Parts: sequence; structure tokens; C-alpha cells
Amino acid sequence: MYMNQARASLNMLRISPYKLNEVAKPIRKKPVAEAIALLKGMKKRSAHDVYKTLISAVANAKNNFDLDVDQLVVTEATVGRAIILRRMDIKGRSRMGRITKPFSHLRVVLTVDPNL
Repeated sequence: MYMNQARASLNMLRISPYKLNEVAKPIRKKPVAEAIALLKGMKKRSAHDVYKTLISAVANAKNNFDLDVDQLVVTEATVGRAIILRRMDIKGRSRMGRITKPFSHLRVVLTVDPNL
């Protein structure tokens, strides 16, 4: 990690990586103020978790690295797969079906952009 970067991560989030990536995709390569406005306007359930992770990354940049908050840009917003819980579901005529409950990881990296 470089001195002009700050990051935050959220692990073992109980949502599928596909759904989480639909929220993380629009904030990539955006300034922090614009990314926060985008996340506040979204109606998806996972937008709140991405928002909290982004705010945590901004706080890390401000407190740990003394970076200017107005010049920060979301460099990465990566989503990864975690474990998948597998459960049984009893179907008709005593048959069994499988229910999968996926978890995911989220990592947000902020970088200083001097052009802002």
C-alpha cells in the first residue's frame, strides 16, 4: 500500500457477490463526494454496506495518512467470493433440495488525485 492510498474492507457480508458488485460498480473511478451521493440515492439493500465501507476508507485516509479528503478518488471497489453455506430444503414427496447462502468480501481503495 502506497502513502497516497487508503483502504477499508468488509468481510463476510451476507449477500451474493453479484448483487454487491451491482452496487460497487458505479462508484469506481469517481470522486468520493460523487460516490457518496450515488450510494445515498440507491435503493438497494447492500448500498448501505458499501456506503459504510467507503466512509471508513475516507476516515482511514484522513486520520492515518493525513490525506486531503476533497482530492480522494475511489480507485478500486472490488468484490470477492467468500464461503457459501449450504442448507437442506425438504420438497414434496420427501425429496431434498439445496439452498445456497453466499457471503462476499468488499474492498475499497482510495487514492489522491491532484487534478481535483
